[in-house]
Amino acid sequence: MIIYLNGQYIEEKEAALSPFDHGYLYGIGAFETFRLYSGRPFLPDAHVARLNRALRDLQIAYEVNKQELLDMLRRLLLLNDIKDGSARVRLNISAGVSDKGFAAQTYEKPTVLCFVNQLNLETLPVQKEGRLLSIRRNTPEGTFRLKSHHYLNNMYAKREIGNDPNLEGIFLTGEGDVAEGIVSNVFWRKGDKVFTPSLDTGILDGVTRQFVIDELKRQGTEVTEGRFRFQSMLEADEAWLTNSVLEIIPFSKIEEVPLPGVSGKTVQLLRKQYQQEINKMNVQEEEQNGAANN
Repeated sequence: MIIYLNGQYIEEKEAALSPFDHGYLYGIGAFETFRLYSGRPFLPDAHVARLNRALRDLQIAYEVNKQELLDMLRRLLLLNDIKDGSARVRLNISAGVSDKGFAAQTYEKPTVLCFVNQLNLETLPVQKEGRLLSIRRNTPEGTFRLKSHHYLNNMYAKREIGNDPNLEGIFLTGEGDVAEGIVSNVFWRKGDKVFTPSLDTGILDGVTRQFVIDELKRQGTEVTEGRFRFQSMLEADEAWLTNSVLEIIPFSKIEEVPLPGVSGKTVQLLRKQYQQEINKMNVQEEEQNGAANN
């Protein structure tokens, strides 16, 4: 695999990170994972904005430029011979090397790493089962949750439910409210209303989460963000999770309570609209490229 590391495109076996990188020593860093459709990321502005917000919070002196990112991704697809442009992206920025040790500081030499993996759509789940985790969601290290290197809570949760791709663990907060999945945000519908945990529960501000909220409101559906007990999910008419790689995945059941899964009416509408927006993005990109070549 060819990866991007600090301005160079190199074989992964040639990549080297300093043992004094504070991303390794102290876990200071942030990342984004997202999906490419025909070589193009969906909702790139939102991903870039979230990552740059995290970098500012961590005092890492680096700002992701969207056009530079798009150029980088095009080259990585070419170098890795991913012809259909269907890939999973990991963009990782750590604090980098510092000679100040563990001290309050601004990091001036971050480590920038990016790689893409071919995505086999046939291996992606179309629905999942939800399992309540015994481990609770930890509180954010700061005022809001970053998509950061601090992933130990998620790892313990993954150990608890195992690696079955058809399962997703559901965290509760320390107070017993629904939080989020191990790698997802969660939603459920009861009657004409949709519910999802609010950001003040300490969950990640998911990009696909915000797309779903905006789309539901555009359709005239009432969306309530708040604090809810797990029983609220169990009493739902349908429920689903969101994730930028998996998109919108319905629950076929949560614990032993059956749910509609892929036949849920809200999920069907959201998935249809999501795909329409992706198609619209691709058409607009092709039109822009055509105009530039004329």
